[in-house]
Amino acid sequence: MLDTETTGLSPFHGDKMVEIGAIVVNRRQIDPASVFQYYINPERPIPKEVVRIHGIDDAKVKGCPRFADIAAEFLEFIRGGTLVIHNAAFDLSFIMNELAVAGLPNIDDMPVIDTLQHARQKHPNQRNTLDALCDRYGVERGHRQLHGALLDSELLAEVYLAMTGGRQFSLDADMKVQSASEFVQIPKSQSSQLEKVETAKLMKRAALQVKDEDRLAHQTMMERIVKESGNAPLWHSPGILCDIHSK
Repeated sequence: MLDTETTGLSPFHGDKMVEIGAIVVNRRQIDPASVFQYYINPERPIPKEVVRIHGIDDAKVKGCPRFADIAAEFLEFIRGGTLVIHNAAFDLSFIMNELAVAGLPNIDDMPVIDTLQHARQKHPNQRNTLDALCDRYGVERGHRQLHGALLDSELLAEVYLAMTGGRQFSLDADMKVQSASEFVQIPKSQSSQLEKVETAKLMKRAALQVKDEDRLAHQTMMERIVKESGNAPLWHSPGILCDIHSK
């Protein structure tokens, strides 16, 4: 059972995960000892309107690992399992995108059950948010004031078991199992595309204003490097980088 919290709605427009949480259901029993949870540093500001939803702000993720830092542990945690996600396309888009950007193995063939998809078929023309399903199936959620990936995974486990007839049936009882790639397809060029987006954002920053005395000190240092090394700096070589003195 898996859930994520993010900085926004689209990983393809620069949004990142700020929390990932998962809990194991084995033989129709929730295993509280088999838990995966991390707060994640998205390396970009978390919008205030999003903080009001999940309560995770910049201070909370400061010093936390990036997703790339925990990805290998995550892949090992889910290995051999079936991911159960409420609105799978959303969470998988973030996970699969981050794996692609980090150059790590994809999970295209990972079996996935989307409880939102199932709920819409079972309860058409009704609200099928996780909160609504908790209320419909009598899952206690009074202790939840904000969304959280691990807490939502625990609630999802209870909802999933209730939706599929309790704890006596098999894990995938009347639930459609699909591969992750059926929900999200990450183009092979995605990594380079995201790098271009990141570069574009950096290029929008205002140019630094360099004082004349700082420029002179820099030029003096460059002259010392040439004198003491006997060679011009690498960035002055043709075809390497532009001459900063011409800027």
